[in-house]
Amino acid sequence: MGRRGYPAEFRQRVLDLVAAGRRVRDVAVDLGSSDQTVYDWRRQERMDQGIEPGLTSAERAELAAARRRIRELEAELAIHRNAAELLKGTTSPKGDSRPSR
Repeated sequence: MGRRGYPAEFRQRVLDLVAAGRRVRDVAVDLGSSDQTVYDWRRQERMDQGIEPGLTSAERAELAAARRRIRELEAELAIHRNAAELLKGTTSPKGDSRPSR
């Protein structure tokens, strides 16, 4: 199962039932889901097919991965900045004022 809780195959079967003529409300009640969930799945499918404007599922996944990577890099950068700040006031253990070669 994905983050949303329903496997892609399940979502596709639900959309197939709706496309075959069943009412969204009836399908949602039969499956114990909300009708808004089915409408959202149908809207996303239309975006994936290029019928409706918006981000496709692949684009959404890529954007989420990019945002996750950016958060990781920002955290890493903050660690390096903090380390540099801490080391700024330190002196050489030998007490030498000359830089090492």
